[in-house]
Amino acid sequence: MPANARDLSKSAAIRFVVLLGLVSLFADVTYEGARSITGPFLAVLGAGGAAVGVVAGFGELLGYGLRLVSGLVSDRTQRYWALTLTGYAINLLAVPLMALAGRWEIAAFLMMAERIGKAIRTPARDAMLSHATLATGRGWGFGLHEAMDQIGAVAGPILVSAALFARSEYQAAFAFLAIPAVLAIGTLTLARFLYPRPRDLEVAAAPLEVRGLSRVYWLHLAGAALLAAGFADFPLIAFHFERNAIALPGVLPLLYAVAMGVDAIAALIFGRLFDQIGPGILAGVTALSALFAPLVFLGNLPLAVIGMALWGIGMGAQESILRAAVAGMTSADRRGTAYGLFNTGYGAAWFLGSALMGVLYDAALPALIAFSVIVQFASAIVFFRVGQISKRN
Repeated sequence: MPANARDLSKSAAIRFVVLLGLVSLFADVTYEGARSITGPFLAVLGAGGAAVGVVAGFGELLGYGLRLVSGLVSDRTQRYWALTLTGYAINLLAVPLMALAGRWEIAAFLMMAERIGKAIRTPARDAMLSHATLATGRGWGFGLHEAMDQIGAVAGPILVSAALFARSEYQAAFAFLAIPAVLAIGTLTLARFLYPRPRDLEVAAAPLEVRGLSRVYWLHLAGAALLAAGFADFPLIAFHFERNAIALPGVLPLLYAVAMGVDAIAALIFGRLFDQIGPGILAGVTALSALFAPLVFLGNLPLAVIGMALWGIGMGAQESILRAAVAGMTSADRRGTAYGLFNTGYGAAWFLGSALMGVLYDAALPALIAFSVIVQFASAIVFFRVGQISKRN
């Protein structure tokens, strides 16, 4: 390809990544803002603790499990934009509708609808994003997208907190979130108008001579599943901090904000390193972030802050270079399926690992820490092997 054509292609690809990054930024303001108050909102409407736990857990299970179906549908129909637009519409509009919920059952239904919408749109969106990241660098493109995503994840709860201070009503906070929801859908519609065929951005892609999904893809999925199983949820970490008076309740959102800020920076840094080194970088990142468990569960507040920073590094890697690696292991016409299957396996492992760590927390905290560290180091070994195979290929 002539140099000027390459420059034009890269410029178009960067604009597309930024547009989808803005969509994710506004979307995260909407649903991450909502997720910061859905628990107490359900309680205000009369739900008990068991109902809140079941709704949250089942919503996450739906949100990951249905991605396999949506990924297969996106590849078979080639309707990537239709699925992305439909998913975002369900995902985002369910949030402000919670302002009208008068019963906790209705609010719970809308919470699950929001997760279902995310399941519908994620594989198709990631497949389209993967076409653009060939020109920008897989790691850098997905890293930039994740960084913009996390800006929204930090801003959403802060804006909701401000809305609650202003009105002291959960309904008013949910209604306020209609603004970023509309901005997200508007930006997505603009991206659809400007880039009706994102696959055209992958003009230099070399075809993969593989029927189905490659061996290295399955190995990568195994490593991701181990990583997810051993990665503690923030709600469990926050529960530990509050139960043991490590941090005051008002400090907990700040610790989460620290982790999300590190997440955004790590996504950019490790995304660039991924482009230079390849999938093997995941082994080092995973081994580093695995050290968060003893720091957050055994340390005092200063050590907990360091642990949350390492937790943020792990999250940044999972949300950027894990996805970037999938793009390089699959052909363009199988990528929706690959992302759907990957997200489903990752989500199932996360759910099972989180459930086990919850049991271990009540039984013996050292056992939880040992499980988390051992499983994540096992994941690092698998990723090291993935890196070796990728170098040979």
